[in-house]
Amino acid sequence: MRNTLRTFTLLAVLTALFVGAGYAVGGPTGMVVALLFAGVMNLVSYWNADRIVLSMYRAVEVGPDHPEPLVRNYAADVLEMADRAGLPRPRVYVIDQDQPNAFATGRDPAHAAVAATRGLLSMLDRREIRGVMGHELAHVKHRDTLTMTVTATIAGAISALASFAFFFGGRDENGRPTGIVGALLVALVAPMAAGLVQMAISRGREYEADRGGAEISGDPDALASALRKIEAYARGGYVNPDAERHPATAHMFIINPLAGGRGDSLFSTHPSTDNRVEALMALAADAGARRGVAAPRGTAVPVTAARRRGPWS
Repeated sequence: MRNTLRTFTLLAVLTALFVGAGYAVGGPTGMVVALLFAGVMNLVSYWNADRIVLSMYRAVEVGPDHPEPLVRNYAADVLEMADRAGLPRPRVYVIDQDQPNAFATGRDPAHAAVAATRGLLSMLDRREIRGVMGHELAHVKHRDTLTMTVTATIAGAISALASFAFFFGGRDENGRPTGIVGALLVALVAPMAAGLVQMAISRGREYEADRGGAEISGDPDALASALRKIEAYARGGYVNPDAERHPATAHMFIINPLAGGRGDSLFSTHPSTDNRVEALMALAADAGARRGVAAPRGTAVPVTAARRRGPWS
């Protein structure tokens, strides 16, 4: 219920931003057009946002009978972990992209999909891949996917409208052109506001998904190791062209896919990877301390005590 309320609040905020930008571009007429367009966008986003995002990245659906061993194991592990977590089996996709990364999408657990890049499957070992996909399944379990996917599509529309304002200028309440200053204001402020909304919904969700992913995979060490490797590669100068063309989708990925992205800066959609790894290590240490031994890899990890001390509190 809380996530549902948060989603509808987010839709209202993004719709208001979109309508306000429409007013700045075209006056009262532009506001009405933007309001109608926002209504259509909300409906389309709710029912089809997952398909839109998957098509942006040219994701291909795969299954446990895939001829490639890496892909076959990945799909089989996702389905096995979903079963163990009591979730409906999601659709499983592969993205033909060298940058290691992954995301989840879908309007609810019954219509969920998870996607991993070929770079992730080739660079990580099987334990680490399970840790990453456990994180994505946690997003599905927490019903984060609708909010994250709808945000991506509507924030992208706001940015597009801002670009339109830059080239065609704004208008006042009487429909008169406001000139380049108004256009620049819309072009700069609208994407900034949309980015702030994305930041607000994303950072806390990533910590929660890390914790939930550790529960689902039973291996917080593997997820921590995967985050380190993905972060190192993503910050090594590799440019993900699809992500750069669709920056409004950056918050969906487990690690920010944009070149030069920084954790915990004002407009970042992701927490610092170091902070996430530290929280996962504390989670594993707490589990081991309660058992009186080091937490074995691949075993279920209780998280109640760790949650009180980490970023999830």
